Amino acid sequence: MSAPQRPHDAQRARDRELAGAGIHRLAIPTPFPVGRVNLYLIRDRPITLVDCGPASAKALDALECALAGHSLAIEQIELLLITLQHADHVGLAGLIARRSGAQVAAIAPLAPYLEGFREQARADQAFAEEMMTLHGVPREIVLAGRAGSASLRAWSDPVTVTRPLAEGERIELAERRLRVMLRPGHSPSDTIFLDEERQIAFGGDHLLAEISSNPTLSRPLGAPAQGPHARERSLPAYLRSLAATRSLPARMILPGHGEPITEHEELIESRLRLHERRARKILSLLGAEETTAHELARRMWKELAITQTYLTLSELIGHLDLLEESGQVAAVERAGVIRYRSASISER
Repeated sequence: MSAPQRPHDAQRARDRELAGAGIHRLAIPTPFPVGRVNLYLIRDRPITLVDCGPASAKALDALECALAGHSLAIEQIELLLITLQHADHVGLAGLIARRSGAQVAAIAPLAPYLEGFREQARADQAFAEEMMTLHGVPREIVLAGRAGSASLRAWSDPVTVTRPLAEGERIELAERRLRVMLRPGHSPSDTIFLDEERQIAFGGDHLLAEISSNPTLSRPLGAPAQGPHARERSLPAYLRSLAATRSLPARMILPGHGEPITEHEELIESRLRLHERRARKILSLLGAEETTAHELARRMWKELAITQTYLTLSELIGHLDLLEESGQVAAVERAGVIRYRSASISER
């Protein structure tokens, strides 16, 4: 009987398989807690880069060195594919487009967001502050996040999307076709590009092996600012996207962070169970009294870093959305603050 394959041996085998398919992973540093972001170079015609890293000198230097390792320069990139709107995936897009003249391709509703990135990022911050206030976060905590949000805007520049993409569209390269699939949830613009013949998908942050993607509370793409009531129900949308990806005909999903995923059906099943458990836990924390999402977050996680307030609130509200959709939780707004209670208690 042969010895079991060690993790680094499996990784090398995957890298060889990808290289044989003309795909090379470029791991680029970011200033964010998630660590390095995976870009993917596709050696085809046109020469294609999937995502591009944050707008930092360190990331740019790493990208140039990685491309040089494949005897390429930024100026030779001909097509840039964007998987989502976050800075670690789109930050350098404007610089790459200026230096190379590459087409920039992204799902069509994302185009106005990227073209007006700075204004959109400020609108995102205003939306986040309104959302936190609506769900009971104290004013001093809301204001404390402003400096961090302003610094995040520095990691990305505006870019013109020259090739807007539609759901189901196929991008024709010389030696492959990539099918475009919108998978909203982690962000409204999460997009998968599937190499149908090789059954290899470029997944962005839609599905990660080591951590569960946080479905962040977001404004709808392409809609005018309408306040926190006009928001995406991110977690329900994300679970629907996961269910669609579960049947994806892919042998390998190449994520935006971490290692390639080779058994995505099992991973998705485990993530669906995880969210079911969290929803049950949150339901158990609801008592007879009406409670804000922020109060529930403090019960759920005993200590909360101020910088993580919006992420934890996003996760909690996502599960409350699920419980509300299933009729287990009722929500009521009083004096500009939304409070939740168990539907079974409210009916007694």
